[in-house]
Amino acid sequence: MKKFISIIIEDEPLALERTKAYVEKTPFLDLVATFNNALTGLAYLKANPVDVLFLDINMDELTGVELLESSNITSEVIITTAYSEYAIKGYELNITDYLLKPFTFSRFLQAATKAYENLQKDSKAELKEFVFIKTENRLEKITLSEVLFVEGMRDYCRIHTTNKKIMTLQSFKELEKIFPSSIICRVHKSYMVALSKIESIERSRIKIADKLIPISETYKSSLFEKINGQN
Repeated sequence: MKKFISIIIEDEPLALERTKAYVEKTPFLDLVATFNNALTGLAYLKANPVDVLFLDINMDELTGVELLESSNITSEVIITTAYSEYAIKGYELNITDYLLKPFTFSRFLQAATKAYENLQKDSKAELKEFVFIKTENRLEKITLSEVLFVEGMRDYCRIHTTNKKIMTLQSFKELEKIFPSSIICRVHKSYMVALSKIESIERSRIKIADKLIPISETYKSSLFEKINGQN
């Protein structure tokens, strides 16, 4: 069974030990690091690939919510907290699951399995050759190798390919789920790009087919992680 890289960010020693014990009992998780504050955990996330993040909410200096809001975390995120009032906010940030302390191993395993299934789907998605996108009253087939970039236009997204342009009402969040992130990734609040179509990167701008596309600070580190992973 494939193991997925995991870390824990938790400032309560007893809660940290309990979550650590649960992760170590789970056959498909590989615990590589634990952190007792969000700042050191965030520094690790920016420098290292992580599949599953177990994240506490209430921490000094930087809360779990602030960590998620300030960075483009691509890991499966499982919130661990004693406070139920953060649940709605957590799901707005597209977390995988929300564990309310004290949680049992059975409940922990349910959340971990959800992360595992999402990661397995992502692995299979990388093998896709095409996807279908909703446009007007039909589903339009798009060959992934032909995509250049995706441009946000108020209520629409425009998908630029080598031979056509497709307008869709589907949001960036929906498109990020459809497009494999190892092939087409977000680089700005208004742009996604096909990594294989990047001609050059200079001064926080990407050149693709005579188009200069900005890179925002939010997505810069994850973009370069993907580029470095392909070298």
